[in-house]
Amino acid sequence: MLSERRLQVLRAIVQDYVGTEEPVGSKALTERHNLGVSPATVRNDMAALEEEGYIAQPHTSAGRIPTDKGYRLFVDKLAEIKPMSAPERRAIQNFLDGAVDLDDVVARTVRLLAQLTRQVAVVQYPSLTRSTVRHVELLSLAPARLMLVLITDTGRVEQRVIDCPAPFGETSLADLRARLNSRVAGRRFRDVPQLVEDLPESFEVDDRGTVSTVLSTLMETLVEQNEERLVIGGTANLTRFAHDFPLTIRPVLEALEEQVVLLKLLGETKNADMTVSIGHENAHEGLNSTSIVSVGYGSGGEAVAKLGVVGPTRMDYPGTMGAVRAVARYVGQILAES
Repeated sequence: MLSERRLQVLRAIVQDYVGTEEPVGSKALTERHNLGVSPATVRNDMAALEEEGYIAQPHTSAGRIPTDKGYRLFVDKLAEIKPMSAPERRAIQNFLDGAVDLDDVVARTVRLLAQLTRQVAVVQYPSLTRSTVRHVELLSLAPARLMLVLITDTGRVEQRVIDCPAPFGETSLADLRARLNSRVAGRRFRDVPQLVEDLPESFEVDDRGTVSTVLSTLMETLVEQNEERLVIGGTANLTRFAHDFPLTIRPVLEALEEQVVLLKLLGETKNADMTVSIGHENAHEGLNSTSIVSVGYGSGGEAVAKLGVVGPTRMDYPGTMGAVRAVARYVGQILAES
């Protein structure tokens, strides 16, 4: 375990390196920070931090920079995540409040996160498997053709056209719509199959084929992996940090194109806590020079998806974590009210 003083020196090195982009020397540390000890003591502390792998000397400069291990300890020992100012919070709320539907919420969230953090923003669409049915609409397109519209508690809308085995009248359609919603509205997706399995038997024999077809389409819609959708924004921000990536940013850009990779890195949706993975903690080699800050968002206190940012390991962790948390909170409020 590091002593409190050496932890203070490490914090100062991280803060200065993130702010100046320059390796940090003992002289600069004692001038900029009230460490309460002599430059010689700071040099000894820096030597100990380097020996334990928390900082390193790039090239032959006199200064030191944090390693992945150093950033990890800095994040783990953060006293507090930097709160957003009142004007920032109002700006977030005003920007997201203007959204007209779920697609717009996701698009605005990506844009906002990228602007606030000046990193690459990643937002996962709400997971269908963790959602609740708000309403099922059935519309007649032709005597033997229907449209099924599934609306979820997160504002997601899924549409399917159904070719029926026989003509289906308006009266039967209204009856099916009412009975279906009385069973599934407000219920979890995973509970729906059990709730409707005996529904066809309650209809006239001539209508049972169509009712079964409608239910089959509904089941397919519920289990489709549409939640495996991510929206990415602010990729151009990486060019501002080109010197933070060894040789080239190309491996990072290639990794960002692989949605499966990003979904794995964001982590399990059910873990809604803030997570920060740093450098080589990211299993994908192309992201070994990046850090990923992510958190779950959702309505009613339960996460339905993840959002976060990807940037160089030299990032403002307290500020980035504060922005990611604040945006997730507002998105959750919008979903709860939608």
